[in-house]
Amino acid sequence: MPSVPSSPDLAHLLSHAERRVVRRLATVLAEEDCTVEEWRVLSLVGDGLGHPMSEIAEHALMPAPSLTKLVDRMVADNLVHRRPDPHDRRRVLLHLTPRGDDLHGRAARRVHGDQTRLLEEIGEGAAVADLLARLTAAAAARTADLGPSVLP
Repeated sequence: MPSVPSSPDLAHLLSHAERRVVRRLATVLAEEDCTVEEWRVLSLVGDGLGHPMSEIAEHALMPAPSLTKLVDRMVADNLVHRRPDPHDRRRVLLHLTPRGDDLHGRAARRVHGDQTRLLEEIGEGAAVADLLARLTAAAAARTADLGPSVLP
């Protein structure tokens, strides 16, 4: 069994879990020749609504310049395409191509299956997901309360 951190520090425990889960996700996605970063883009844009780069960057947990390079590669691979926003011609929205939609569907099935198995292993998977969402919201609210002068 892989080592489990002995520290009671919440940030350390979460970081350790995140690294293991992302490594597992990368292995699952590699079967579709897809990276975690590509998956994050596909998983958001897969709703068919079109999304601006700023929203995708936040969802993909990537800085804007890195996301632009990734999206350029995904455009070259015919997975996504850019379209002007019909409501604001200055903005560009990202959409899946048919090839990207196909990859998104295959990868989503693999990811969902693996995550279901993982949550079944620990039991109470829905409760874990709910607790993590609540923890994220609480940490974000607390960060906002502290203000920029307190945090690095």
